[in-house]
Amino acid sequence: MERELVSVDAGWWIVSSEQKLWLPEGDLPHGTAESLSLTGRRGRKIGEWQGDPVWLIQGEQPQQMGSLRQLLDVDKGLFQLAGRGVQLAEFFRSHRWCGYCGHEMRHSRSEWACLCDRCRQRYYPQIAPCMIVAIRRGDAILLAEHQRSRNGIHTVLAGFVEVGETLEQTVAREVMEESGLQIKNVRYVASQPWPFPMSLMMAFMADYDSGDIRIDAKELSSANWYRYDALPPLPPPGTIARRLIEDTVALCRSAG
Repeated sequence: MERELVSVDAGWWIVSSEQKLWLPEGDLPHGTAESLSLTGRRGRKIGEWQGDPVWLIQGEQPQQMGSLRQLLDVDKGLFQLAGRGVQLAEFFRSHRWCGYCGHEMRHSRSEWACLCDRCRQRYYPQIAPCMIVAIRRGDAILLAEHQRSRNGIHTVLAGFVEVGETLEQTVAREVMEESGLQIKNVRYVASQPWPFPMSLMMAFMADYDSGDIRIDAKELSSANWYRYDALPPLPPPGTIARRLIEDTVALCRSAG
């Protein structure tokens, strides 16, 4: 429940607006509301980390607003809480008014939801399911460079689930659309909340079946097979893409 903050309120602070968050000196702020000049702002507890509350404040700070991606290297649990805060702030910002009747909405006191008292609609944060898959062929893994990538990072293929699809169908379709390849032996590995902006990434591994690489130039700038001991620049540790690549490398080594 949101309330006005007092000077002794303390913990971790997620101050977020328009998918940005306050990162003084590049880190998530920690301390008392008074020491961080947050007294009098309105905030709500959204979790706990290492015994301290995690607070969400909707709004900006005058300086040092940054991207959640800057926290990819912190502990996974803290990153997920920061991601929750950024997503909730965006959800509350985009649901001030009811999409059915236009009436102003209020926040639920018992769950993450926005309520309309006029038409009784109830809105929850929307999460977009997407898949990510590592494909192995012998001692090599398929890695691609996306059009939007920076610094030459190569990664595995990914895409969003469409209406009426199973996850396995999404994996096969996205691989075919982006690379022209057919795959087999698709198996689930793990999942990771991915708040860019509001996704749940479900990870798979698969084996090459047939076909030659034909990239979708709208999505990829390149895609190739890379031997496990001669890999290009990879996604950072802590991402599920990096885990898939490392797991596939381990399979290649054991098979060799």
